[in-house]
Amino acid sequence: MSDALHPNLSRRAWLMILAGAAMVTLSMGVRQSFGLFLAPMGMDLEIGRQTFGLVIAAQNLLFGLLQPFVGALADRHGAGRIAVVGALVYISGLVVSGLAANALGLMIGFGALVGLSMAGVTFVVVLGAVGKIVPPHKRTLAFGIVTAGGSFGQFLVVPAAQALLDAYDWRVTLFILAALIAVIIPLALGVAGKPPASDRADGPPLKQALAEAFAHPSFWLLNLGFFVCGFHIAFVGTHLPAYLRDQGLSPGVGAASLALIGLFNIAGSWLWGAWGSRGSKKGLLTLLYALRAAAVAVFILVPLSPASALVFASVFGFLWLGTVPLTNGLVAQIYGLRHLSALAGVVFLSHQVGAFLGAWLAGLAFDATGSYVLMWIVSIVLALVAAVANLPIREAPLVRAPLPAE
Repeated sequence: MSDALHPNLSRRAWLMILAGAAMVTLSMGVRQSFGLFLAPMGMDLEIGRQTFGLVIAAQNLLFGLLQPFVGALADRHGAGRIAVVGALVYISGLVVSGLAANALGLMIGFGALVGLSMAGVTFVVVLGAVGKIVPPHKRTLAFGIVTAGGSFGQFLVVPAAQALLDAYDWRVTLFILAALIAVIIPLALGVAGKPPASDRADGPPLKQALAEAFAHPSFWLLNLGFFVCGFHIAFVGTHLPAYLRDQGLSPGVGAASLALIGLFNIAGSWLWGAWGSRGSKKGLLTLLYALRAAAVAVFILVPLSPASALVFASVFGFLWLGTVPLTNGLVAQIYGLRHLSALAGVVFLSHQVGAFLGAWLAGLAFDATGSYVLMWIVSIVLALVAAVANLPIREAPLVRAPLPAE
């Protein structure tokens, strides 16, 4: 790692990368454990999977809706303050959820507060800060390192959350996870500071940058691909443990599957980011989505067993968040750095719309049919659509007319 990156990175850049990766480790690690709470919360609060899925779906949608605005604030004022506010709201959401007596309390905590908080403590804000200080030829690799932090958190936090659920109840577990999220507050110092002044060559004012991105076909193709990514992540992350339990496997297999997704995505995020620094990002995205389709198809065709579940989790984990450094790298490469967090936030909104549908429709389909088969088939079709959609993307920087003198 040091040999690959160090010659071109300052100490400040390394500090920001490592602090940002740690923040994402905690925020995404806790978030990815929420699927473990479906069964115990459902029994205690007397809510079905459709309701729980709707709560997680609302969380994902609010996360996405707020992200472009939070990204714009981070572009202007820096990531540190945004992260502190996000951490405080995240803590509040977990505490409110731990005190919930019904579905409404869960919607306020897990749905609204956690959803709003995630926009300030995860990928878009952190990657926007990192992207502005990392050399272009190392940018996608640096994005991969930060993204791997989210998976490292999943590998560490999900088994810990399952152990806490086994030892205590889900309410106490949420209070402990809230204390863990508080660690983000001192970590925010690592990404604090006003962003470096933008050269006008980095892009036009925000309103014009949004207008030209919206008029650019490649921008919408990136949105389509990331929509599919969000659908997959929310469906698998929220419903895979319950699916495995329905098929007679133990809760431990579900927790181990989520942990393996995180473990293998540490390598996956790193490698997809490294490959994206050297080759065609759109080509890699096409390959990644095609491999997702193949992984799901094999999983539902072979007889289910603990071994097949863990193999699927490992393979899908390698493909889990490799889309993040590649997609954010394309946004920076095509549209410039000046409004990277804002433009990436718009693309991330499409990811979260997909996540809303993935989490909610899976619960709806299960309550209606008693099965997740339809959702697995839809996941395969969408993966193929995303693979094809990335092929026409133009990777060259957007050609702009000369900006008038200020």
